[in-house]
Amino acid sequence: MSAPKLELVDLRKDFDNGAVPAVDGVDLRVEEGETVALLGASGCGKSTTLNMIAGLEQATAGDILIDGRSVLGLPAGRRDVGLVFQDYAVFTHMTVRQNLAFGLAVRGADKRAIAKAVEEVADLLRIRDRLDVRARNLGGSELQRVAVGRTLVTRPSILLLDEPLSNLEAADRIATRRELRRLQKEVGLTIIYVTHDQVEALSLADRIAVMNAGKIQDVQSGSLICEQPGTTFVAGFLGSPPMNLLRGRVARREGAIVFERGGMAIPMPDFNGASAKVGEIVVLGLRPDRLRLDAPSDGALIGTVTLVELLGPEAVVTFESHSVQLKVVTPAASRPEIGLEAALVTDPSSFVLFDGGTGRRMAS
Repeated sequence: MSAPKLELVDLRKDFDNGAVPAVDGVDLRVEEGETVALLGASGCGKSTTLNMIAGLEQATAGDILIDGRSVLGLPAGRRDVGLVFQDYAVFTHMTVRQNLAFGLAVRGADKRAIAKAVEEVADLLRIRDRLDVRARNLGGSELQRVAVGRTLVTRPSILLLDEPLSNLEAADRIATRRELRRLQKEVGLTIIYVTHDQVEALSLADRIAVMNAGKIQDVQSGSLICEQPGTTFVAGFLGSPPMNLLRGRVARREGAIVFERGGMAIPMPDFNGASAKVGEIVVLGLRPDRLRLDAPSDGALIGTVTLVELLGPEAVVTFESHSVQLKVVTPAASRPEIGLEAALVTDPSSFVLFDGGTGRRMAS
């Protein structure tokens, strides 16, 4: 079995003489040609992790391996990685051509080789017609392409992107996301993409690693991490609105397994009931898009609509029952009125059960 393109092994970074663990024991494997997003809020350790891979920060402990070889002792310039910063760091007084050529020129490459590489990258990024324009005259998305191109022209083994779209307007972000995805597919780059934007992570990455307090909480494909998050933190972080999380216990009522919280009882499917013992404290995850409201009926969970928030074609409805509030996503055109009494209809196949002590997802 071949070594992964990049492997982080129990990677740590402490600041203030160990008082502040910015990165706390991160393990991650990235295969060649894969795009992995490090997703999390500010201060979670994602940019520090990226800087250690690039060699801009020295690890306190652990290891970083590229193609199976440790790079801890190598300076940034010899790790064969390219880093694109949030602020682009493009030389605005230079032309696009000069910017793209800069890295190779500094390395003393042959002028003909530089010219060929610049034109190839310009074609790839669709900026050949801008080669002789000064960078100060470019728009935001064009500057971003130049920043990526200046890195690509050196043919890095791994491309590191640190919040690369955060300075762009909404329309430019969408267009640049599309271009980055096209680029990744055409070139087969291995990309580590740092972002706090869930939409970016979901649209660009093959897998998403959600970070919190210096640790990776979960690593999965975008679809799986939303449907079956590995921890209650990830469940409460992803989505808009995020998954409803209810703390209660598994109980048996009239021979059936239910989730019980106060006066609320939600029937649970057998496969989930089998993963937790009766009486055990658990956290039940309910996805807002897999819930719906119906007319009150006998035996149903009855509650009241307390808030309706319009979000374009959808509405987020707050449903309250037994002092518990749940978010339900409904079509805006059929949204209920505030104050309406309704029954909550659940989809047991979408339930996610978490251990009440560790917060980790329990096996189905």
